Amino acid sequence: MKCNTLIIGAGAAGLMCAAHAGPDTLLIDHAKAPGEKIRISGGGRCNFTNMHTSPANFISQNEHFCKSALSRYTQWDFIDLVDQHKIPWHEKTLGQLFCDTSAKDIIAMLRAEMDRADAQLWLQTDVGEIGHDGTHFTVTLVREGRDRQITARNLVVASGGKSIPKMGATGLGYQIARQFGLPVVTPRPGLVPLTFSDDKFKPLSGVAAPARVTANGVSFDEAILFTHRGLSGPAVLQASSYWCEGETVSIDLLPTTDLMPTLQAYRQSAGRRAFTTVLSQHLPARLVDHLSETFPLDGNIGDQSDAALRNICNSLSDWPVKPSGSEGYRTAEVTVGGVDTDGLSSKTMQAQNVPGLYFIGECMDVTGWLGGYNFQWAWSSGWVAGRAIAMT
Repeated sequence: MKCNTLIIGAGAAGLMCAAHAGPDTLLIDHAKAPGEKIRISGGGRCNFTNMHTSPANFISQNEHFCKSALSRYTQWDFIDLVDQHKIPWHEKTLGQLFCDTSAKDIIAMLRAEMDRADAQLWLQTDVGEIGHDGTHFTVTLVREGRDRQITARNLVVASGGKSIPKMGATGLGYQIARQFGLPVVTPRPGLVPLTFSDDKFKPLSGVAAPARVTANGVSFDEAILFTHRGLSGPAVLQASSYWCEGETVSIDLLPTTDLMPTLQAYRQSAGRRAFTTVLSQHLPARLVDHLSETFPLDGNIGDQSDAALRNICNSLSDWPVKPSGSEGYRTAEVTVGGVDTDGLSSKTMQAQNVPGLYFIGECMDVTGWLGGYNFQWAWSSGWVAGRAIAMT
């Protein structure tokens, strides 16, 4: 069988690309249904983009690479598409947009766009050997127990990263990149809970608090959640994409509060109160109990000097913790790293050294923040690759 374009991976990026790549496009996936990550995202309502999307919301060794695609297919373009299909949506917080009803609406929309473009979809199809004769790709596909040889002018790799392996995630995209001489930035889990081998936070499991979490000089202000294995919550997930094993993370438990004047006032008006009781009016009581094992919180508030109060405030604003690891790909929402963008065109996503070979979506070394940014990269990279193919 011959086709103009073969796309490997029917996730967000692959579906988007298939809708725009022009005639004779075949999209394949080893799963039983397309868009599985879309289906489970956002608690089943799909955080499909973010109103504040900009290149600053992405991690890559080449921070400029994502600019072209994000500017040519923006969050507003995707919102227009959602509106055209009459899918109701709402902003939840921090620019995050969700479907009112179901993430399946987004999958159905992309399938409809594919159908309009006459693109084919083969599911439960595995990829075997891939060859290239200089002008065409030859790919062995295993479908319904039989090998099928596909010859394609263009090959688009949209196979995602390694996150959530129970949904079938593999490193196929990295293997294909290496086969064709493209370097790969070492992948690691991103947007993932951090763990501590000594179970130090196990007694705090379930406690949440607003905080500023900083890793490698990058800070995020949102909630943190203590778990039986360590730390989670939006601020921690965001920081985890910047954290590397062996490094310390700083937690500011007073991100928007100058507690010093408040403590001084308590010392004046209620000096006989226990210091921990006063702090428990500003932080969860269980957390204060835990902190009292590390910081000098004994005695009454009236016994504390200005220097002691200032020292505690400084400690609460810069609490260093050193994770032993993360929950790994099992719970990671994304993969940081991937196919090195230095080998790709930022305008088309085509490999510089192999005409007709494209990489899009999560398999690339472009990783978005939590909050719809990774889906926007899927839409943008899929669109520019599809349009480039359609115009050749």
